[in-house]
Amino acid sequence: MSNQNNVVKRYGQHRYPKKKILCLVSNVANLHGMEVGFFAEEMTRPFYDFINAGYDVDVASPNGGEVKFDGHSNPENPDGAYPNDLISIGFVHHKEFGKWMQNTKSIAEINISDYDAVCVAGGGAPLITFKDDIKLHKLIADFYESGKITCLICHGTSLLLWTRLGDGRLLADGKSWTGFADSEEEMINEMFGMKVNEYTIETEARKNPNTTFEVAGALEPFAIRDGRLITAQQQHSSYLASQLVIEALSE
Repeated sequence: MSNQNNVVKRYGQHRYPKKKILCLVSNVANLHGMEVGFFAEEMTRPFYDFINAGYDVDVASPNGGEVKFDGHSNPENPDGAYPNDLISIGFVHHKEFGKWMQNTKSIAEINISDYDAVCVAGGGAPLITFKDDIKLHKLIADFYESGKITCLICHGTSLLLWTRLGDGRLLADGKSWTGFADSEEEMINEMFGMKVNEYTIETEARKNPNTTFEVAGALEPFAIRDGRLITAQQQHSSYLASQLVIEALSE
């Protein structure tokens, strides 16, 4: 007989079929002459986790069509910083999913009733492309007010600065949430030798007396769930965000 003190039992993740999640990414933008898009891991890691949990997943962008990884986050960019991002490499080279990067659905094609959750990636483009996109703001508000799990990662959380609910209140009012920290923005500024973004999520969020914005240390994994709202600080928090979404959908 075995010594029970030495026995370790571990069960795999339960699979949750018949649910569907929308992964939303930015279209490309021009930032100081650089073409920027979305941060690879902030979409591909949740996508992988959702598929692995048994969910169906779609990828969409505000305008539809081709989308691109930020060069900095692209594991196949020789000048990038994440050459070991195997999940993103696998996504790009998948016989089906890889094609989606060339032809994403537009938000105009999205029927919210088809989905149980939305997960928004960040990256270099969202601070530019998301700010004045009223249709995107309404989509996020409609997801939330329809009782859907609403998840935003890194610069994707900038939507909480602008998205208003049907009664005119900001979605972020009365909520605890996180997003890309000012300390992390300073690291980006030092990397590029310039002020990269014209505004920062943390600075703008702290101007709102009706919301609670929290951050962990720079580049530390950190995510918050406040009811149906899930937010993650940066790319290293992507797996925490997907875990929280899966937990919320299993309730």
